[in-house]
Amino acid sequence: MARIPKETVDQIIHHADIVEVVGDFVSLKRKGQNMWACCPFHHEKSPSFSVAPAKGLYKCFGCGKAGGVVQFIMDIEGTSYVEALKYLAKKYGIDVQEEEKTPEQQLAQNEKDSQFIVSNWAKDHYHKLLQDNEEGQSIGWSYLRQRGLNQATIKTFELGYSLDQWDDLLKSATVAGFELKYLEKTGLVVRREDDQGQDTGRRYDRFRGRVMFPIHNVSGRVIGFGARTLKPNDKTAKYLNSPESEIYHKSDVLYGLYQARQPIRSEELCYLVEGYLDVLSLHQGGIKNVVASSGTSLTDGQIRLIKRYTDNVTVLYDGDAAGIRASLRGIDMLLEGGLNVRVVLFPDGDDPDSYIRKVGDQRFREHLEGASQDFIQFKTDLVSREAAHDPVKKAEAIREVLQSISKVPDPIKRQVFLQQTSQEFGIDEQVLITEYNKLVRNASGKSPGGQSSSGSGAAGGYSGGQQAPSSGGASPRPAPRPMSPEEEAEALMYGASPEDLMGGGDLQTLTREDLEPVPDVLERCEREVVRLLLLYSAQPLAPEVSVAQYLLEQLEGTGFKTGLYADLLHLCREELNQGRWPEVRTLIQHGRSDIRSVVAELATEKYELSPNWTTHQIHVPRELDLLQTACDNAILRLNKVNVERELAVRLEALRNPVDEASMMENLQTIHLLKQMDNQLANMLGTVIPRASM
Repeated sequence: MARIPKETVDQIIHHADIVEVVGDFVSLKRKGQNMWACCPFHHEKSPSFSVAPAKGLYKCFGCGKAGGVVQFIMDIEGTSYVEALKYLAKKYGIDVQEEEKTPEQQLAQNEKDSQFIVSNWAKDHYHKLLQDNEEGQSIGWSYLRQRGLNQATIKTFELGYSLDQWDDLLKSATVAGFELKYLEKTGLVVRREDDQGQDTGRRYDRFRGRVMFPIHNVSGRVIGFGARTLKPNDKTAKYLNSPESEIYHKSDVLYGLYQARQPIRSEELCYLVEGYLDVLSLHQGGIKNVVASSGTSLTDGQIRLIKRYTDNVTVLYDGDAAGIRASLRGIDMLLEGGLNVRVVLFPDGDDPDSYIRKVGDQRFREHLEGASQDFIQFKTDLVSREAAHDPVKKAEAIREVLQSISKVPDPIKRQVFLQQTSQEFGIDEQVLITEYNKLVRNASGKSPGGQSSSGSGAAGGYSGGQQAPSSGGASPRPAPRPMSPEEEAEALMYGASPEDLMGGGDLQTLTREDLEPVPDVLERCEREVVRLLLLYSAQPLAPEVSVAQYLLEQLEGTGFKTGLYADLLHLCREELNQGRWPEVRTLIQHGRSDIRSVVAELATEKYELSPNWTTHQIHVPRELDLLQTACDNAILRLNKVNVERELAVRLEALRNPVDEASMMENLQTIHLLKQMDNQLANMLGTVIPRASM
């Protein structure tokens, strides 16, 4: 397999801005020194995903995902380290010189990479046929021009054409050296079956005589295809999509999102349409913040994709009443996902594609602005028209609107919608609130006296006005749980007093077991030293003495027992020996995933000091101001734990002495170790008094 030279890797990492890269996938907002967003790796409604620009890393405090810019691409794309580097190189215009690879070598990479490669090749094949092949030009190109699409749009979305032949793609891919199994896994080629459903071993192209719409993921890689037949009276489906595969999950894809993600972020609005041509026509008309569900019912995965970039979505409907009715559930899901939803209707017989071609770009924009209305208002108007003067239907219509309101997670918005609905239907607000609470209780499966659930989609209930007063006194503080022996040992190591651990009173005499350190304590001490090395390596402690130099000098001759921290300590020494500071930005890109993970853990903090302390002139010491103390304490604690470990070994040896000489030697060593332990305890301020015998 080809190798990317280290110099090129360093260049890629140097140029890759983690805020820019992550910002391509989520909408980041600054809070303090870091940037925050809802995590792209798991479903959440409150941002716990943090990006630290100064350190070049990201960290989710919800699911635990963490790493540098290369790791982020690996996580978001599910791709290999090498492919992530290539992605960043392409983004920043860095030429990657590799050894020549045959198609077989390319496909020797992991299964997903192989499917990405063959999908990208197929996209280029179809695009070339559209532009250069006689059939592609006379049929495919003519159709696209007839739909009003220009060369720029066709190129931007990489549209193509599949020849009306059984095996054009199959033959071309075979000549190019691609393995049949990847053509089948991506759905480009299908195995033929006989009349009894038995596999005949013969294969044919899935897409034939169709205009091809490549489907991209959010980073621009082709993962599948949509295809429209151009044959009149064709008995097959008008549109045919790629089947599900390792790289294509239609429930997690929105057509056009790759091209629309930046406009959505800048406009703070996403237009949601149904079909490929709706996206293409609007994009060509200058409305670039538009995506399509590609004819599928809206899914939670698609909603989460939209929410990465904006909280505002406007759904564009044609005038078909039956279609609108069928789509209401999808809009309820948008509300439940925490999005602000508006709706725009078009005249009967028109969809976004036909309407913009009919009236032009400017009038289409004017229609979007003038016809846009809040979804709750839209649904209220729709169901109230259908109910007319029928009281029974009107009651059902009100319940339908309340059902949508119950999906809104924001309690203030829910209250506003309830007030608005009360006015629209002329129903007392308290009656609506009572009915609303019934719906919520039924949705959560609680009895009338129980609390309603807000975790399964139904929002919390209302009391209908003033909240009930509290019983008066403050809630009793729960009793602290007892500390485990491990936690006690750690607390003592970090300076807790005996009273902190035991609630006052006399201490018992320390035994050999008391002196034996818990392994976790040693690991945490080593972890703390590595943390200081990574975060403050270049910070000066004294003239011409940095934190890294000081700590590594103090650790000379001390071996770490935890393998991962020993490796990190070695890497720090190597960096310093080569004239570089051991920094987070460098080590977060390491080839080993466990090292990337622990570096991210050590370098991220969930909370930042509020600027209000400075505003009110309250000085709060920072770790940076107390580096000498922090470094000294870290070394002292580590030394103390190592002394205690050795002391425990010597005490154990006394139980089974080999001879009197070895016993005397052990006693002398124990005496020295106890002296050292007491000295270290004094220096740390953690002397533990023994109870009187």
